[in-house]
Amino acid sequence: MIALQPDFCDIALPEGEHYSIEDYASSKARWCSGCGAHTILNSVQKLCNDKQLPPEKTVFVSGIGCSSRFPHYMKTYGFHGLHGRAFPVACGVKFRRPDLNVFVITGDGDCCSIGAGHWVHAIRYNMKMVVLLFDNAIYGLTKKQTSPTSPFGTVSNTHPAGSVLPPINPIQATLGLPNVSFVAQTVDWKPAHLNATLKKAFDHPGLAFVRIVQRCPIWMRDSYEPTVKDPDAITVLNHENGIVLDEKALKKFRHVNEHDPSDILKAREAAEMVKETTPIGLFYQNKEAIRYDEYGAHNLGTAVEDRIGAINSMMDRYAI
Repeated sequence: MIALQPDFCDIALPEGEHYSIEDYASSKARWCSGCGAHTILNSVQKLCNDKQLPPEKTVFVSGIGCSSRFPHYMKTYGFHGLHGRAFPVACGVKFRRPDLNVFVITGDGDCCSIGAGHWVHAIRYNMKMVVLLFDNAIYGLTKKQTSPTSPFGTVSNTHPAGSVLPPINPIQATLGLPNVSFVAQTVDWKPAHLNATLKKAFDHPGLAFVRIVQRCPIWMRDSYEPTVKDPDAITVLNHENGIVLDEKALKKFRHVNEHDPSDILKAREAAEMVKETTPIGLFYQNKEAIRYDEYGAHNLGTAVEDRIGAINSMMDRYAI
């Protein structure tokens, strides 16, 4: 495991100054040319800049996989952990430090295979954080093995004659978990929708689960290229309480379905659309779901008011 620390102190910017994109960019990303992760990284850095998130108050936690190199490319705090263990680390950080902005970066193997048990309970805990599932439907870092989301019949090094099991639908699976509060899907090659989805997810008061359908130009080129090039392959879930695009951006999509994200039954129906098309948008949101980090903040004495009181009590000891 590698614990990454940024080269700054916990000092706020002088009044009137603002963070720039460069304040969130660390070393040069080393993903393959054409990998969708580059676009996602740019969108996340844009989100941090738009929200003016203090780097010293922002944490990116990942497991193992191509996507999990993400913390190395952010000039924030980061934790590059073990395979499938991003969720328990992130939950531990948020439980003890609810004042931090926490992001989880995970892949289809990292989340839906070895990390599946942690995925289930993280959704149930509903701590305030943004979870980004980079789903390229293949184990890319280890050079093309079938992943839990690989389409049926995918030819890989583990299934040279084609995969023999139907894939997991991460959206459908997450919508079936208790206390789920935010489930959305987007694609890396539609930056306007990706940016809008990330903003909606960050503003959500609980755990925001975002599956990003991501291109892998090396191992899954034949799988995603037809979808990228076919304007009929994507259906936008549209609603005033969902992922809102301006009129110009919305007109770029041929298929737009009205979908109320407050209806979980309709959300589960929409998740089944994946058999015919790739639905993108906000499937479900419940801002009133219970949050376990709020319980932890008060019972561990880490709520903001508790910490201020503790500091004042300590200072009183030295007052004349």
